[in-house]
Amino acid sequence: MRKQVEEFIQKQELLKQGEQVIAAVSGGADSICLLYVLIQMREDWDLELQAVHVNHGLRGEEAERDADFTRRFCEEHGIPCIIRRVPVREAAREQGLSLEEAARKLRYQVLQEEACSWERKSGRPVKIAVAHHGDDNAETILHNLFRGSGLRGLGGIQPVRENIIRPLLAVTRREILSYLKQEGICFCQDSSNQWECCTRNKLRLRVLPFVCDQINERAPEHILQAAERVRQADEYLERQAKLWLLQYGIQEYDVGGRASGERAGADARQLILEPEIIQTYVIRQLILELAGSRKDITSIHVEAIRQLLGKQAGKQVDLPDGLIGRRTYDNLWIERAAYTGAEAHRCQMEQAPSVEIKEFSYEKGMEIPQNQYTKWFDYDKIKGALSVRTRQTGDYFLLPGGGHKTIKAYLIDEKVPAKQRDKVLLLAEGSHILWIIGRRISEAYKVTNETKRILQVHISGGKEHGR
Repeated sequence: MRKQVEEFIQKQELLKQGEQVIAAVSGGADSICLLYVLIQMREDWDLELQAVHVNHGLRGEEAERDADFTRRFCEEHGIPCIIRRVPVREAAREQGLSLEEAARKLRYQVLQEEACSWERKSGRPVKIAVAHHGDDNAETILHNLFRGSGLRGLGGIQPVRENIIRPLLAVTRREILSYLKQEGICFCQDSSNQWECCTRNKLRLRVLPFVCDQINERAPEHILQAAERVRQADEYLERQAKLWLLQYGIQEYDVGGRASGERAGADARQLILEPEIIQTYVIRQLILELAGSRKDITSIHVEAIRQLLGKQAGKQVDLPDGLIGRRTYDNLWIERAAYTGAEAHRCQMEQAPSVEIKEFSYEKGMEIPQNQYTKWFDYDKIKGALSVRTRQTGDYFLLPGGGHKTIKAYLIDEKVPAKQRDKVLLLAEGSHILWIIGRRISEAYKVTNETKRILQVHISGGKEHGR
């Protein structure tokens, strides 16, 4: 086990000699295996180790048992152990998240807080090691496949993301259990791993066992092999997009010779000659150059921009984070909304809200959040690109019973002062307004018993969202 993990760490360059590492330890088999292997490596690699255990408060006495076990295990092996408790149920309710997602979000928040605290004291960077293994990766790939992910999602869990490392991706759950038995190491059983209300547990408990029993017992291994090829294809296409932009990309510079940061473009006449997959990667790269990340940019947004290649000059698409995709006669541009000089877009930039978008499967019985700034929408009813913006002529939303109402009429009826109406933020699909943020949503996108997928949108920050 140690040899496999060390070889993987060296191949992926996850750790260097003398580094500081926080191990996320739940007390279960995977995390205990991770910590024990790091303990074995500690002397040869000159590692400094700490363990962090997060109690989610969801399993009562069982959770307290896991915390006590983790503390004792760390004491026996001379590892400092930090126990933190987080209010998962409250966070899930307030933010409109599932318990699984809220627990994950708070867990990583705690791990980053402890890493930052250690960094401040030592003056050196800290890595966070988590215990995802090969079977987890196979589940993630299937989950992303069923959700409609692109190549990046089908490439599976990345071995390293910023300061988070996953040294056990090279081994399987079966190998972990065999190793712990061989070494005589105890661990805790987490009953929540048997809760079939969680999508991942369904994949782990039903789908993968069925596939292994009825189709091919080496299916997880083959899934990971395919994911590696997909990941390589994704990296290759990304490189090709960058090379294409070196030849046909357009970047504006200020008087000092620096990129202006206001817009980035490409020769539309050349881009339209490329295969669709290259067009998609070029557009993603343009967005990345301007926005700095792909956060909140979905395949729907990218496809909406790609469709501009076949449209006349002047057409544009609104994007999250105050960006716009625009077609001119010769070029395709990704621009900051303020660059156009439109008053409505200036208002949008002044308010600068933070938009969090998530998509997940809907299961009957899930509680729809009542948070004023977190809303759920039927994802399959959304056909175009979404944007957060202020009102435009012709904006409307659907009423119960099938009628519609203009945003202008709604704001007048709600007695919103005239000076404030151009500051009210809207979640829009073209002229159809999904959500008058902080107020109401369109009947057309509401969740029903027939809903299969949820698009969750959470808005925070800004000047009270125009209220």
